[in-house]
Amino acid sequence: MNSYMDFTSPDVRFFYDLRQNPFFIKDERNFINSLSVNELNTLGNASMLDIFLSKQNVVEPHIHQNATELVYCVSGCAVVSLINPFTKKLINCTVAPCQVACIPQGWWHYEIATTDNTHLIAIFDAPIPELITGSDILRLTPAEVLSHTYCLNEEQIRAALAPIKDTVIIGPPKGCVEGCPPPMHAQQSVQPIPTPFPYAAPAGAVMPAAVQPYGCPGGYGMSGYAPGVSSIPSQTGGMYPGI
Repeated sequence: MNSYMDFTSPDVRFFYDLRQNPFFIKDERNFINSLSVNELNTLGNASMLDIFLSKQNVVEPHIHQNATELVYCVSGCAVVSLINPFTKKLINCTVAPCQVACIPQGWWHYEIATTDNTHLIAIFDAPIPELITGSDILRLTPAEVLSHTYCLNEEQIRAALAPIKDTVIIGPPKGCVEGCPPPMHAQQSVQPIPTPFPYAAPAGAVMPAAVQPYGCPGGYGMSGYAPGVSSIPSQTGGMYPGI
């Protein structure tokens, strides 16, 4: 990608703290920070999501219609699942530290943490990746269309989908009382590969020890996981406006 950035401009930026741009926060252990050219104007044709998950939490099924995604596991363990539209098969890739999984552009996929303190980095080959979520498809498609198309009971569809009132992003949603077990391919915890260098949280940090590299100042404060965030938002924002 050609860059038309004026690198002599006083507005050129080479540094950014992702904690300044929370994309979605479910709770203190399950949240996503984002980075695009909107935050770092020298980034070029790339962007990323910094994803933190506790065991059995899911980045909901979705597609990125304009970008391929590379998922890198920093700590913990997760199953990255994707549907190959050519073979019509579900592929489950278990990633532990120093391992990656690739999701081609436009493919349906999701990530499930199989251990606590899972930290994933999702890297995209687009300056601002686009997103279509399964929760939006389910809640916005009329029940009568699903009923007629797939020969299903319309009232049962309405009842089943009624709790989905907003974009989910990280599931199960807060306050979920159904207690449904996780998918079979995500129920077995995989022993993560030890990281090749030590991690330690700074004094007073409430993040998992594996999140903050040893010797790096800062960390996440008690009041929230991004500076200036005094409460946990229930809506998405940041990289994907309008969701």
